[in-house]
Amino acid sequence: MFVFCDARCTLRVFLLLTSTLRSASTFYLPGLAPVSFCEKNQAGKDQGVPDCRSEIELFVNRLDSVESVLPYEYTVFDFCAQKSEKRPSENLGQVLFGERIEPSPYKFEFKKEEQCKHVCTKTYDTKKTEDRQKLEFLKKGMLLNYQHHWIVDNMPVTWCYDVEDGQKFCNPGFPIGCYVTEDGRPKDACVVNSEFNDKDTFYIFNHVDITIFYHVVEHEAAGSRLVAAKMEPKSFKHTHIDNPDCSGVPMDVKNKFAGGEVKIAYTYSVYFKEDKNIRWASRWDYILESMPHTNIQWFSIMNSLVIVLFLSGMVAMIMLRTLHKDIARYNQMDSIEDAQEEFGWKLVHGDVFRPPRKGMLLSVFLGSGTQIFIMTFVTLFFACLGFLSPANRGALMTCAMVLWVLLGTPAGYVAARFYKSFGGEKWKTNVLLTAFLCPGIVFADFFVMNLILWGEGSSAAIPFGTLVAVLALWFCISVPLTFLGAYFGFKKNAIEHPVRTNQIPRQIPEQSFYTKALPGIIMGGILPFGCIFIQLFFILNSIWSHQMYYMFGFLFLVFIILVITCSEATVLLCYFHLCAEDYHWQWRSFLTSGFTAVYFLVYAIHYFFSKLQITGLASTMLYLGYTLIMTLIFFLFTGTIGFVACFWFVTKIYSVVKVD
Repeated sequence: MFVFCDARCTLRVFLLLTSTLRSASTFYLPGLAPVSFCEKNQAGKDQGVPDCRSEIELFVNRLDSVESVLPYEYTVFDFCAQKSEKRPSENLGQVLFGERIEPSPYKFEFKKEEQCKHVCTKTYDTKKTEDRQKLEFLKKGMLLNYQHHWIVDNMPVTWCYDVEDGQKFCNPGFPIGCYVTEDGRPKDACVVNSEFNDKDTFYIFNHVDITIFYHVVEHEAAGSRLVAAKMEPKSFKHTHIDNPDCSGVPMDVKNKFAGGEVKIAYTYSVYFKEDKNIRWASRWDYILESMPHTNIQWFSIMNSLVIVLFLSGMVAMIMLRTLHKDIARYNQMDSIEDAQEEFGWKLVHGDVFRPPRKGMLLSVFLGSGTQIFIMTFVTLFFACLGFLSPANRGALMTCAMVLWVLLGTPAGYVAARFYKSFGGEKWKTNVLLTAFLCPGIVFADFFVMNLILWGEGSSAAIPFGTLVAVLALWFCISVPLTFLGAYFGFKKNAIEHPVRTNQIPRQIPEQSFYTKALPGIIMGGILPFGCIFIQLFFILNSIWSHQMYYMFGFLFLVFIILVITCSEATVLLCYFHLCAEDYHWQWRSFLTSGFTAVYFLVYAIHYFFSKLQITGLASTMLYLGYTLIMTLIFFLFTGTIGFVACFWFVTKIYSVVKVD
């Protein structure tokens, strides 16, 4: 089975269950069981391997670029296609992420090497409008550095090349081609070949050398298992297209061609090598280890832990010293005169549980935030166990979507309980808003983004049937479950508070600058964001720069640290505000930790301008649209953590003090 961790296997350190699953040789994730291969004359004959295969299929996925948010299907670029075969089925997560896996005409037989095998030839008559448009689109793909993503035995075909300090980086994709500018400057992959030197010219990689590494299985069923697939893209202008020899000058396409025909012949060579050192269960390691992020991740964890220790020390000091003294002093008061001389958080005991303004909206946010919190926790937990590894494509998104749909009940229950405790009576409005407000905003944004993708002809555009299926999941499962949760929430008695609320609100004294609402909210989001901003860089890289994300052990730790930090920062500020006799803590506690999402939005915009090379209005709008969805989800998630922590804190301190 697959269990993914970083180079130091942090997941095995933090999750002992992982190693237990790895040791179970008969346990495999659905769809990820190993496939045995053998030579053609042995296939099907070996009794030990009844499903031994000789043919190796190569599948192609969508093409994407770091300079554009718009992915495109393989066939859009007019490459050699296999139209007769049925496409493999895709799960919900793959469809939502825009993955489009198709069969290809690249077929290999195990251990049968091929030299310069011809696949197909594409001819473009530049006098014909259709052919000229196809060629222009191909050139646009090379200009924006669009990358192929090929798959062999559910494993990416990688292009490994040397980078700084003699390290080797293995990219699970390779470019269509490259471009040499009008001033002779080679862009992107054109630097790999000194023959790519003609000005204002495109060079297409029309030949690939594929090397497939295999491991002979011992102590189990006979046969071999594929452990790596590496390739090297090349460019040849084949002199004899029908009988190519893969030699000569590169295949160039002038940017401003005079006219005539352009013929591009696609070829490949395939080689097989035995590798006794790589086991099937660890065959992804060479890709993951080429990503030198482990040390930075440890720095991120240490940075976050320092913040948590600082906050924990502050909270502990308040709890053990200040609060303890306050409670002891309040409980020892004998006369009314003594009570009148006192000041601080006890004076607002008759107002601290006064229902907040816009209690309906706050309760709806809390319900949706609870739904997101549980969904995130369970998804990350399964990811840490290896169930949502990169090999199981689309599993992460599918798991999150299914969990969100099934968690409508806790959303409705939490929203109803808090709304009832706020003294609300419009229960129908509350349950309808819980079911439709936040999911509706997300779906509306997503639908607008999908319209842009449809207009651009991108493969990331969700088919109409899938949109209907998502709506059916929402209306037919999530909404009824939300209603069910709200029913049980309203049926229970309202949350009992430890102190009674006065009929007449207490006047709040003049506040100093740092105890006012806005400065506290802005300050409260800094520390939680400081815990996660390094991890955010890798997550944004994974989404927008198409890098593989596999460090779920780190992410789960950061998730726990974020929960602790949001809770402690909110409790700390809540105590200061109560001491200043300001009892409006409900919305403030939600917004204090929720403001972390504003810092996330600012960081995402900074990342767009400083790290990405995205061009074009459509790509920019898509980036901003998807970022706003993530910001809203993060706002609800962090805000709910802050409110619940503060609610627990306020209930606790007022339950241990004597009130006449």
